[in-house]
Amino acid sequence: MDRWTDRQLMEAYRQTGDRVPLGTLLERYTLLLYGVALKYLKEEDEARDAVQQVFLKALTELDKYQVEYPKSWLYAIMRNHCLMRLRDNSAQRVPLDESMSPPTENSSDEPDALRSKELQLSQLEEAMGKLSPEQKCCIQLFYLERKSYQQVCACTGFEYGEVKSHIQNGRRNLKLYLERKSSEI
Repeated sequence: MDRWTDRQLMEAYRQTGDRVPLGTLLERYTLLLYGVALKYLKEEDEARDAVQQVFLKALTELDKYQVEYPKSWLYAIMRNHCLMRLRDNSAQRVPLDESMSPPTENSSDEPDALRSKELQLSQLEEAMGKLSPEQKCCIQLFYLERKSYQQVCACTGFEYGEVKSHIQNGRRNLKLYLERKSSEI
């Protein structure tokens, strides 16, 4: 099974319900997920915990979705997991009563900046959900996983011109959606 493609492993899991192909698939991306978690969380123990939690989530969520590109899907789950964990940690560090902490210069701006960043991230995530599956996949591979056009072609099976078109149209659609959302606020 080590020589099977991601799609073959996914298909074997879907057809048989056997978790061995799924285990092979998850094992294939353990190092990638650990690297992503370490990048965001900065601590080895937290990163290892995050990988385990994402594996558990993947096992429970996989039956709900028709996953075409498991690597991108797992990457997105890990990124979202880490961002949520960082948000939770930053919320825990902010005292409930601001009078308990000594005032600092720009201390009143920090919660606003954090809220603004969270709003931007949630709007971007919402905007990504509005893209066509092809655009979303190409955008994730190109921008989030930092793959070249040729690598995106290899991952998706799209022609070079199609990848370029999906990325350009996806980027334009994201921009238009985010501009529309910001004008509503």
